[in-house]
Amino acid sequence: MENLATHGGFDDIVAMADEAMRPTCLRLRALIVSLHIEACEVVWPKHRIASYGVGPKKMTEHYAYIGVQKSHVNLGFYYGASLPDTDGLLEGTGKNLRHVKIRSLEFAESSAVRALLKTAIAERRAQLAK
Repeated sequence: MENLATHGGFDDIVAMADEAMRPTCLRLRALIVSLHIEACEVVWPKHRIASYGVGPKKMTEHYAYIGVQKSHVNLGFYYGASLPDTDGLLEGTGKNLRHVKIRSLEFAESSAVRALLKTAIAERRAQLAK
């Protein structure tokens, strides 16, 4: 994985999470890397997110982000509105952005979360190949 540490490192994001949610942050990152080993990671501590894509450009090349909240971790999808969501996990009403609230390590490891990430990665690759 390529890490563009121009803004901060993933440890900065994890440190902002509630102690109980830190393993969830780490697991989500590991899941993204397992699905996309060459993922580009850009961390924005000011926004409390680590963002992942096929390149460094946030709104065109990125597909997902890990966002630290008070009681959970958001797994956000930049083009989530166009993703199939058979399990009804995605929340949000924006033009493109959607997120899933991850409240447990077990949910972070679920097949539904894995499927959304795989689809988001494939969608970004397909769009950028055009």
